[in-house]
Amino acid sequence: MTVRLAHVGIAVRSIVDARIFYEEVLGLEVESVEEIESEGVKVALLPFPGGEIELLEPLREDSPVGRFLDKHGEGLHHLSFEVPDVQRSILAGIEHGVETVGDAPRKGAEGREIAFFHPLFTHGVLIEVCSKRNAAVDEAASGS
Repeated sequence: MTVRLAHVGIAVRSIVDARIFYEEVLGLEVESVEEIESEGVKVALLPFPGGEIELLEPLREDSPVGRFLDKHGEGLHHLSFEVPDVQRSILAGIEHGVETVGDAPRKGAEGREIAFFHPLFTHGVLIEVCSKRNAAVDEAASGS
């Protein structure tokens, strides 16, 4: 099974403020910004060779990222791994007693199918598994 780091999710209070560090200090560029109403979050993606930084700004205080910020402050929210088959990963997790968070699978940024595994079962880290980007997003990003 081929697995790769998809992104590192970082919870921030303001994407506008946070992107300054990633763009001006690290030299990364925001590729896209989108709102995912179902997750209550605005997402900015900053690609780099081998993965992406995903800045997560809550759209409302009662969203999962809003609650995370209230409890933990800004910082590492989750690690995301691109897997060949999200459903298969979910079933493998269930077979090993690993619980998902929320609906699994569901739609995430860039039209990806996603699922989150609860940190109680993943040694303290919220782990996301995701599908590859959908073809329409890839074509738009490449200018085809």
